[in-house]
Order: sequence, then structure tokens, then C-alpha cells
Amino acid sequence: MATDERIQALDPATKLSVVLCDCTAAAGALARGHLSGPTASYYLAQALAGVAMLGAETSQDEETVTFRLDCPGPLGGFLVEATAVGTLRGYTKQKILNDFDGLGAPKDAKVLGETGTFEIIRSIPGAILASGAVAVGAPRRGDRLETFVAQGLDAFFAQSLQRRVRTAVAAAAGDDGVPVYARGALVECPPDGDAAAFEAVAETFASGAVQKALASGTISARTLLKKLGLPHAEVRSTTPLSFACRCSAERAEAMLAAIPEAERAALPPQLDVTCHMCGRTWTVSTRRTEKGA
Repeated sequence: MATDERIQALDPATKLSVVLCDCTAAAGALARGHLSGPTASYYLAQALAGVAMLGAETSQDEETVTFRLDCPGPLGGFLVEATAVGTLRGYTKQKILNDFDGLGAPKDAKVLGETGTFEIIRSIPGAILASGAVAVGAPRRGDRLETFVAQGLDAFFAQSLQRRVRTAVAAAAGDDGVPVYARGALVECPPDGDAAAFEAVAETFASGAVQKALASGTISARTLLKKLGLPHAEVRSTTPLSFACRCSAERAEAMLAAIPEAERAALPPQLDVTCHMCGRTWTVSTRRTEKGA
């Protein structure tokens, strides 16, 4: 797959639909913006791959999908977003985890905790279109082929939407904290789909074969479709993915304008305001904000 893009395909014979994504470059840009360590970047990359696939659910031009995890482990969770046009942003609650960084691939149960709550929200400016939350336990399989993020996505589709879906996400981060890859795959069986074919695909996910394929350095969309047992699936759309944030100096100044006048008067002439969604810092004038208030 070319970085970064989301591919949607349909197998005419079985009616199974497929979503594949690669958001490696976006994950790298976001991790660098947050100065994340390897462990936080690993989970940020997984989360971005998950929300990039969820972006295929959007149906309106200004729609946004938010994918959130709250967990008791040291990471604390994450919040990531995808827009209808394929832009991605987000953060992990903790950026540096010294007890895990530099020690190889992290274990979900230790970094995230034994349980977690996933929430997915579809919204447009000023209105929530749909939302759902599921509580899941961290995978306990020794080979960790099923990630906590994929388990949360599967549970959300099954419990909140009553849809038959299997997902896989794969990510890795270097010692410098920059993601090496961030990819995902999703297969859905609609009500009139071939149930037997879907069960065969589900076995491929359960075996870890899909996640291993996603971790390959040179995997193509056509090869992934063959790995899924759907070699004749037809690509219906391709959407470019990219990192982008809606923050700006003007938005930062507007935030300062909401501070009571007496408190603003006590502020220094300039302040650095950091966006928690992307890590970018804006230097804004508090005096200019006061005049425009």
C-alpha cells in the first residue's frame, strides 16, 4: 500500500466489504509533534490506524469520527480523530513512559491495564450523529496477535452496531519514538453476505496472519486481499490520508479572549499555547486578544 491512504473494496461473490489503511507518515508527523517516546508512539500509531478505518463510516462532508480509549494503565488512554476528507490527529494521555521505552514491543495488559473503555463518536459541527461505548478486557494471549485496539473495534461493531466485523491493526515505533508503520484491515459481512466466507476470513484474523501481513515492509493492497481469501475483491474507492490539525493562532487567541478581563490583565504580553491534539505551540499576544475582546 502507498502511504498514506485508505482503500475500500468489495468482493462481488461473497458481498464482504474490506477497508485497508496505511497512515504511517501521519503517525510519524503526529508523534514528532508530541515528542512521544516509543511506547506512546506505538499506541498512537495503532489508534490512528483504527480511526482511519472508522473514517470510512463518514457520510457528510464536515463529519468527524472520534476514537477514544480510557484505561487504568500507565498510558492512560488516547483520543484520535479522522475527518471525512481523510485528515488525522490525536494524542495519548502520556507521552513518555520510562518504565517501558526501549524495552521492545510493549504488552497491552501492562501499558493499558487489564480493562479499558472504548468510545466512538460520529459528529458534525454542533451535533453528535451517533456514539457508542464498550468495555473490554486486554487480550491475554501469550503471542499477543490480537491487540487491545482491534479487540475494542470488534466489540464496538458487535455490541453497539450489531454488525459482523473483524479488524487488525499493526504498528511499530523506533527507539527515536517515530512510528515505523501504522496499518489496519477491516472486513465486514453484511446481513446478506456469505457467512461461511466470513468465518473463513475471521479465522485468518484470529491466526494472526492478517496482522503479520500488515507488518510486512512491502505489502500491497492486492496481496492483503489475497491473504484475506478475497483475491477477486474490487477496489471501489481510495482516499488519501494525512496528518492535519484545526488549531491556529486565531483559535488560541479566541481561547484567551474567554478569560475574564481582570485575569488577562495579569498575564504577560505573550503566551505560548500548545494544542493538545497535535503538540503544536502558538505564541499569541494577550494584549491583542484583550483589545479585540
